[in-house]
Amino acid sequence: MDDYKPLEVKKGIYWVGVVDWNLRDFHGYETPKGGSYNAYLVIDEKIALIDTVKAPFAGEMIKRISQIIDPSKIDYIISNHVEMDHSSSISRILEVAPDAKVFASSKGQTGLSEYYKEEGFDNWDLDVVKTGDELSLGERTLMFIEATMLHWPDSMQTYVKEDKLLFSNDAFGQHIATSKRFDDEVDDVMDDAGIYYANILLPFGGQVLKYVEKLKELGVYPEMIAPAHGVIWRKDVSKVMTQYLRWARGETVPKVLVIYDTMWGSTEKMAMEIVEGARSAGVEVRLRHLRKNDWSMTMKELMDSPVVAIGSPTMNNGMFFTTAGFLTYLKGLHPKGKKYFLFGSYGWGGGAVKGMEKMMESARFELAMESVQIKFRPYEDDKKSCREIGFKLAEIAKGNANS
Repeated sequence: MDDYKPLEVKKGIYWVGVVDWNLRDFHGYETPKGGSYNAYLVIDEKIALIDTVKAPFAGEMIKRISQIIDPSKIDYIISNHVEMDHSSSISRILEVAPDAKVFASSKGQTGLSEYYKEEGFDNWDLDVVKTGDELSLGERTLMFIEATMLHWPDSMQTYVKEDKLLFSNDAFGQHIATSKRFDDEVDDVMDDAGIYYANILLPFGGQVLKYVEKLKELGVYPEMIAPAHGVIWRKDVSKVMTQYLRWARGETVPKVLVIYDTMWGSTEKMAMEIVEGARSAGVEVRLRHLRKNDWSMTMKELMDSPVVAIGSPTMNNGMFFTTAGFLTYLKGLHPKGKKYFLFGSYGWGGGAVKGMEKMMESARFELAMESVQIKFRPYEDDKKSCREIGFKLAEIAKGNANS
């Protein structure tokens, strides 16, 4: 039995990462399928380790490397991104390969120096690289590509020119734990890539578009993409790159997304009537209860929805806590080109709708129409009004869909 067996991705190039089967939270959103931290070993006249893994898993990575070579023979460590799920095992690798040279972007050098002062950063042999710089391993050449704000300022990628293999770090990733390593071995991987994009890269659509143009300028047309999380793309490389362009451009379909929470059912009744009104207009409709659906999937649904309705009951003269939390999350990801409608209910005092409006205004989100709030519970006239609102939202969605 080969414990901690690595996987040969291409001849002489190995996956030596780890699978985190129990990961359930990443960047504050749910990861019900788990995750992985991918590192890759390139064997040539010189030996390069592309990224490392989260520190608690360093021993497992080293065991995988040991199945291929003596880890002390590693010549180069490529740090594509300083975030600790990628970089926090560098110091451990340097313990077993003390002569290894580290390569990072300029901002990567700064981030590593600030993260790892206590791990001996001052003694690291580190070279700063920029877009277009190359490193010969012998028969293979590594080219570095700065991927600024995908999704941190320091982010970069590494391209193996001869193999047309792109080590893309956080771009094109997914949060899934699986014993399989390639996209054609796993179901629904594009959906997982969409969830990942919606919750990590959504604010950076402009940078994604510039990045794709940069690849073209450099003559980089990968036939395989090996991200730092999830499975490796070998079948649907062009498909996932095309999908990234669609997400980055904010392409939408005729669709209304209704997001809400409720205390005693009044806001839920309003949400249901809005759904029925939108459905009757012939558009796609999605309904998401904030305490019964994870926010990461809600954000994926939001990406292709030109119109979003958000509802909240009033609690303590303000928004319900889940609505406030979700709007804070939404504000941070700042999806572009959406139109919003706000609704809610209240009893002895209002405040939810006003609070939502204030937050949306501060985020510069566009409201599709005037907000609506109902006291105590919606009666038939109120329900009819909500259905009419749903129909109007559907018509707005038809007029604003852009794909």
